[in-house]
Amino acid sequence: MCIVNCFDTYEHRVDLLHNYFKSTGANVRVITSDYRHFEKCKRTDKKEDFQFVATIPYYKNMSVNRLKSHMVLSKTIFDMIEKEKYDLLWVLVPPNSFVRNAAIYKKSHTDTKLVFDLIDLWPETFPMANIKALPPFRYWKCLRDRYLNAADEIVTECNLYHERLPKNINKSKVHTVYLAREVKEFNPELNLPEDKISLCYLGSINNIIDITVIYDLILDLKKYKPVVIHIVGDGESRQRLTDVCENAGAKVINYGKVYAQEEKQKIFNSCHYGLNIMKKSVFVGLTMKSIDYFEAGLPIINNIQGDTWNIIDREKVGINIGPSTDYESVINLACEYRAATRAFFENNLTVENFNSNIEKLFRGMR
Repeated sequence: MCIVNCFDTYEHRVDLLHNYFKSTGANVRVITSDYRHFEKCKRTDKKEDFQFVATIPYYKNMSVNRLKSHMVLSKTIFDMIEKEKYDLLWVLVPPNSFVRNAAIYKKSHTDTKLVFDLIDLWPETFPMANIKALPPFRYWKCLRDRYLNAADEIVTECNLYHERLPKNINKSKVHTVYLAREVKEFNPELNLPEDKISLCYLGSINNIIDITVIYDLILDLKKYKPVVIHIVGDGESRQRLTDVCENAGAKVINYGKVYAQEEKQKIFNSCHYGLNIMKKSVFVGLTMKSIDYFEAGLPIINNIQGDTWNIIDREKVGINIGPSTDYESVINLACEYRAATRAFFENNLTVENFNSNIEKLFRGMR
């Protein structure tokens, strides 16, 4: 079987799939780009069963060069695949050009099972809602939607994406499979300040964050206690986020990028909540940072709709904020959510859950 991917940012999911299929005795080939999306550089590492394909570099996420790079990569990869015969082709999307090329392959290789794995929806996730209707963006979307039905099964990383699939898709072949992590020993040594409310922002600091909401959140919370913001990550909007938080009256501690899990856990242990705050126009159901927070047993302050909102309502693992939020309760309830937060991770976001969901999908395909 063959797994096709473009972005190293999705590689954790690729590794989960690779390890699952290897455990079943399958011969697994991963074909992916040799270009690192965030760092904007070539990769030179080697991985078992991975074939890295030369990719045209691009240096701006919104650019013609990026679209050209994806189109050329897609043609190159599927020209390679055309020379082989696979029982299963698992294609991670985006880029949307993969969908069209995979559908063409499927048409001439009807015995091959084809799975599209929707990790993100572009242009829906693009934060500037007013330009999504422009012709280039409509074409970009059409590259995906017109050919999705070629798949035998469609996997999404969250339930929210089901709402945007074309109406001609048979919903019985659409499945949600959340990302997952290995369960490791978990004995957090909490160091929560009692005289202030301590928040964490984790991840890329880019244009999809709603910094205005974070500013208002700080103003509301500091009516009851002083606010500290721990920023773990980096990005083009880091300085703006720092300035806005300080202007709102919060103390800001910048750590930069932190990769070591033990170091991140120490930071999480000193925080009451993790921030999951995005612009309303962003179409995301369950963020990577949410999974990091759940794994760390850190409750969430959230404003995005979809899966995360529903999980918080159902599992009591944080607070969904809106116009009527009682911020005194947000402060008072912080510690009560920690056990439920870690329990949700252990019950729903483990490698065992992931493997079980993939197995169920294939039982239905046979």
